[in-house]
Amino acid sequence: MTVSVRRLDTSDSDFEAAFARVLHWSAETDQAIEARVAAILADVRARGDAALLEYTAQLDGVAAASVADLEIPKPELLAALSGLAPARRQALEFAAERVREFHTRQLDACGRSWSYRDADGTLLGQKVTPLDRVGIYVPGGKAAYPSSVLMNALPAKVAGVGEIVMGVPTPRGERNPLVLAAAAVAGVDRVFAIGGAQAVAALAYGTATVPAVHKITGPGNAYVASAKRRVFGQVGIDMIAGPSEILVLADGTTPPDWVAMDLFSQAEHDELAQSILLCPDAGYLDRVQEAIARLLPAMPRRDVIRASLEGRGALIRTRSMEEACEISNRVAPEHLEVSSADPGRWEPLLRHAGAIFLGAYTSESLGDYCAGPNHVLPTSGTARFSSPLGVYDFQKRSSLIEVSAGGAQKLGPIAAELAYGEGLQAHAQAAELRLRR
Repeated sequence: MTVSVRRLDTSDSDFEAAFARVLHWSAETDQAIEARVAAILADVRARGDAALLEYTAQLDGVAAASVADLEIPKPELLAALSGLAPARRQALEFAAERVREFHTRQLDACGRSWSYRDADGTLLGQKVTPLDRVGIYVPGGKAAYPSSVLMNALPAKVAGVGEIVMGVPTPRGERNPLVLAAAAVAGVDRVFAIGGAQAVAALAYGTATVPAVHKITGPGNAYVASAKRRVFGQVGIDMIAGPSEILVLADGTTPPDWVAMDLFSQAEHDELAQSILLCPDAGYLDRVQEAIARLLPAMPRRDVIRASLEGRGALIRTRSMEEACEISNRVAPEHLEVSSADPGRWEPLLRHAGAIFLGAYTSESLGDYCAGPNHVLPTSGTARFSSPLGVYDFQKRSSLIEVSAGGAQKLGPIAAELAYGEGLQAHAQAAELRLRR
């Protein structure tokens, strides 16, 4: 099968312009989607359960007498887990344990309260507390994503969140057993067979049946993304994700078939996904291109992969691995593979990426499912300033301040002087009243 993946060379005079075209992706919102989402949110906020029932029947083809009938009870989750083939259940539980262990270590590293007293006895510190209730959205249209259940629910559980409420669409009433089993393994408290913008609205505003949450996490289609953007402020959200991305830095030592398949692993998500390979060895790029053409016909999603590679993919020859690292930092990819015999040499040069996969054996797909770190990652260059989903996303921090009598004598005049400078007399006098006469 012929696949026309663009080839670029950093030494070409027109490289910058050509590379800019590769990276271009319009995040502008579809106005028809925005208008539809705004109407759904307003309707669910106003009519609650009645609106949820109408949209679920209209959009998912699921008729129910009440929203309570759309809640999937715990026994059904446990039955789904019990009904899995032994190998599938073992894989699910193994992955869950690795994800749980990683986020437990994350909690130990950054998620604890702390305080100290200075010389005059004043106590200063930070109190870390979990969110009371969070909502996780799990896509359920074209495919099922039990891994998304684990990656969203387990860090929330480790953080100590009091209640986890999950929304998942079930088109035509089809409930995926692996998704339900993942909810059981991850300890999700309540599961509703509701999807789309209406699920986001129910979680954000609450209805007679669906409880309002304090934060919503999880991926979704354009309608879900638009709804999350609109309810932000009423509730917290994790991020607005764009198309999936992989960037591979290769030194030419990894088998070309491995790298070709790693590029496929992102390209098969959808036509807008991006797969880029950077390598200083032009001959190696030729071998990867040959592997792409040879392996693609056997892929069940070959049409999607081909459209993605031809539309947004690129094989780029760089002058050196150092230059490849510089270009990677400019891209700030969601997934960054360092497919090298000595990945530790290049890792210190890499500053911006959602997740960094070191070494030829570390395929991105292992991170998606069972390595342990979270697979909910910043996209579209936002790794320059944001981070993977983690325990810290399900916690909040309160500052602790307990000023001693002696501390008030030292801090009071300073606060008063600055308050007078800002013209805030009450602020100044509140500090001065505590000074010893």
